[in-house]
Amino acid sequence: MTELFATYRGFNRPSRLLMVNQFAINTGFYMLMPYLAGHLAGPLGLAAWAIGLVLGVRNFAQQGMFLLGGTLADRLGYKPLIVAGCLLRTGGFALLAFADSLPALLVASAATGFAGALFNPAVRAYLAVDSATRRVEAFAVFNVFYQAGILFGPIVGLALMAFDFRATAAGAATVFGLLTLAQLRALPQHSAEPKTASVLDDWRVVLANRPFLLFAAAMTGSSVLAFQVYLALPMQATRIVGASSATALMTSIFVVSGVIAIAGQLRITRWFGQRLGRTRSLALGMAVLAAGFVPLLLVPGTAFGVWPAVGALLLTAAVLGVGTAAVFPFEMDTVVALSGNQLVATHYGLYHTIVGIGVLLGNLGIGALLDAARGAGMSSLAWAALIAVGATAAAALFALARAGRLDAPVPIG
Repeated sequence: MTELFATYRGFNRPSRLLMVNQFAINTGFYMLMPYLAGHLAGPLGLAAWAIGLVLGVRNFAQQGMFLLGGTLADRLGYKPLIVAGCLLRTGGFALLAFADSLPALLVASAATGFAGALFNPAVRAYLAVDSATRRVEAFAVFNVFYQAGILFGPIVGLALMAFDFRATAAGAATVFGLLTLAQLRALPQHSAEPKTASVLDDWRVVLANRPFLLFAAAMTGSSVLAFQVYLALPMQATRIVGASSATALMTSIFVVSGVIAIAGQLRITRWFGQRLGRTRSLALGMAVLAAGFVPLLLVPGTAFGVWPAVGALLLTAAVLGVGTAAVFPFEMDTVVALSGNQLVATHYGLYHTIVGIGVLLGNLGIGALLDAARGAGMSSLAWAALIAVGATAAAALFALARAGRLDAPVPIG
């Protein structure tokens, strides 16, 4: 923690504010979202299709609007979009506290999603520009705050759920309300002037950036694999210990993955960066993510007993945590490098849109494969497929680097 604090203090004030800001954003978001489906199904009594619609609208409003949010950030400035996003999420969460009809829930859900599309590209672009040559290190520290918020948020939310969901939603809205005020007062204005005449011209520039598009397509594999902490691993936990004990095991999965990112992020980033450089770190980090599913391939169920199966599951979570920590800072840095430091937020917006679509399609495929493989008594097939996804993505990144499609490594301070 001493090393983390010293590194954090070494950045400019705007970068430090953005890191703390991300911790608060994730705390506010994750103190509410894990409990939303239960609220919709329980006290509100919504049908499963309606719950899926509410959650799907939130995801679409965020992933589908990232490009618009990034474009607006490049044209209007980073700070206005960060403030607007936090303000909109304040209203969305406040509405969730009182909404009891499907139309109101859909409006609130869309507002919370679109809020993320406004501030996420702006935050990343602002941090990239402000940290300059220390981008990789900045994103490493940023990820520590990011993961800490994911761990801390559900704990706060669980405490508020002892009262009721409205208290949790009101608490989340309060967090974003305070963030809005704090950023209005403390965050300096910063913008990258657009180089084109219109929004359509901005999009043409980004869509014509072939190396960037190829990189985004390859990195979809990373996000698909990392997302399995929320999909395949919880399903495996339920299969191993049963529904009644799965919650404790799933909590352990999230804790293992998060603690590795918090405690080891800086060391992992520096080890990879100093020995391999940016492009090879991306390829090797992707390979680590793929290797994370080898324990589940070797111990696919409870054939060797419950405890070996639990151990394999936790080992997978740990390796995925290492792989994610290895990939994320270099991934964010490469987006900036491939943008040529122009329309940075727009590039981030399109990047997250492409990756979001890839994760959606990938999860549909993995979910279907998990069901089919288990129905056929061949659960190892799903883990083999995930390993193949990671191996293919790692090979694609290596090929892009060898072909000169990725820029030269950025030195780590």
